[in-house]
Amino acid sequence: MMYQPAPYLTLSASRSRFLLVLLLLGLIGLAGRAFYLQGVNHNFLQQEGKSRYSHVVEMNASRGMIADRHGEVLAISTPVASICADPKLVSANKEELMALAKLLQMDLSEIESQIANKKRRFVYLKRRVPPGVADSVAKLALPGVFLQNESQRFYPAGEVTAHMLGFTSVDDNGQEGIELAWQETLAGELGSRRVVKDRKGKIVENIENISLPRQGQDLVLALDSGIQYLAHSELKRAAIANRAESGSVVVLDAKTGEILALSNWPVFNPNRRSSFTPEGIRNRALVESLELGSTLKPFSVAIAMELGVVNSDTVIQTAPGLLKIGRQTIRDVQNKGALSVAQVIQTSSNVGTAKIALSLPPETMWKMLNRSGFGSSADLGFPGEAGGELRPYNDWRVVDQATMSYGHGISASLMQLARAYTLFTTGGELLPVSLLKRNSSVMGQKVISKETALAMSDMLEMVVQPGGTAPLAQVSGYRVAGKTGTAHKYIKGKGYAKNRYIASFVGYAPASNPRLIIAVMLDEPSAGQYYGGLVAAPIFSKVMSGALRMLNVPHDAPVNNVVSFPVATEFEVGG
Repeated sequence: MMYQPAPYLTLSASRSRFLLVLLLLGLIGLAGRAFYLQGVNHNFLQQEGKSRYSHVVEMNASRGMIADRHGEVLAISTPVASICADPKLVSANKEELMALAKLLQMDLSEIESQIANKKRRFVYLKRRVPPGVADSVAKLALPGVFLQNESQRFYPAGEVTAHMLGFTSVDDNGQEGIELAWQETLAGELGSRRVVKDRKGKIVENIENISLPRQGQDLVLALDSGIQYLAHSELKRAAIANRAESGSVVVLDAKTGEILALSNWPVFNPNRRSSFTPEGIRNRALVESLELGSTLKPFSVAIAMELGVVNSDTVIQTAPGLLKIGRQTIRDVQNKGALSVAQVIQTSSNVGTAKIALSLPPETMWKMLNRSGFGSSADLGFPGEAGGELRPYNDWRVVDQATMSYGHGISASLMQLARAYTLFTTGGELLPVSLLKRNSSVMGQKVISKETALAMSDMLEMVVQPGGTAPLAQVSGYRVAGKTGTAHKYIKGKGYAKNRYIASFVGYAPASNPRLIIAVMLDEPSAGQYYGGLVAAPIFSKVMSGALRMLNVPHDAPVNNVVSFPVATEFEVGG
């Protein structure tokens, strides 16, 4: 049988032409689309291609170091690693994810929820893990899981400098204290770079730097670490011994206004976030305003002396130990009779101080107190810094002016109070205070004359001598000047608490050529004693004695100048 070729399909001429036109149109369409994408809209393909391998990543800026005035490091950033993931690239099985969860001490469900959204390209699985954990995670080599270098703030002195320095967040941004106040200076600016990543999310090539990071600047504080440790230790010991609700101490350089130490109790450790409590992180010396009692009496007397109303020898009759003003009565605890102005300060007479204050025009008294730093903050730039309260003089009643003279009805932070005492250490100038080290001298604002300042300093020396309220403030080898304060605590909305007190002492030494000003406050001491001369003055003495030795300040008195004599506790609260 002969072979017959298979029949083949034949198209009519019209169908052939139609098919040819369709093919040509398709080719033209494809060519047009290719031209559009590669010639007109070529950015689209480039972006799509780059998104598969090219990524922009941040370049960290090192946070600036914080050091004390001698260069001792107080805060520094150390490198750590965080565990991150690109959900779109994660392809680990359940067993691998369980191994990761175990290393990170996390629940498997938590990790699964973080990588569930495949549209996200970056998530943190765990921030700032220990180096050993980071190494173990790297060895798992899970696709889409990678390490990111970060930094963690470390504070070598721990709780000792906590309130001054503050702390940073998990993102290394300042949250409290110096860290917050100087955030922009310390933080610098992040940079960015373009990199190539493989399918596991690892960087395999740097393409370009988009912007270079600006590193944070270092800060040098006025703080003296040795004095800070001493102040912190003595405050902590005394606050615990006296069962105080809280306490604060401030140490100023009497010549420059630099803050050499600042400490509060209770405290926290910035290296352990578990120690953070609202009460512990509160910098009371700067952000709390309290009525500090008779530590304000020297200013009332100084104003009267400046106006020529009295001098240190002027006799004030305080008998019979009380002063009636309308329905109100101002009292001394006993009838002290006729006192010189110097003795009014020495014995802390409320009646004597009130009589002196009532001889002053209210407007003048207000202006002088305001120029002494009361009613406005110390302008340190510290977050939440208190300004205190100094009510307008046209709102004063007669009794208000009288009680304000011995510290009731006027409030200030401990820092404001310490600063105000620069009037008596500089010959009448109010110095600006500083958290940062100063490299040059500063000019103060003239408030009172040098003669008034020196006369007041002589009176304040009498406070720690026989017959005064603060013999426990004496310091071996140095003349001391200062003033006690014991005030009923004011509770907002409830008035003055009957059995709750604020004990304070502010003073300076050597009195002949002042080097340091120290202000101490204990809030609600409840171990039996609450007078400023008994609970605050001893803290002053210990801190001042140690600090003067550290600074090698020459003696201005015999080393055996400290004498024991009874503490005058029979004075009105406010003394």
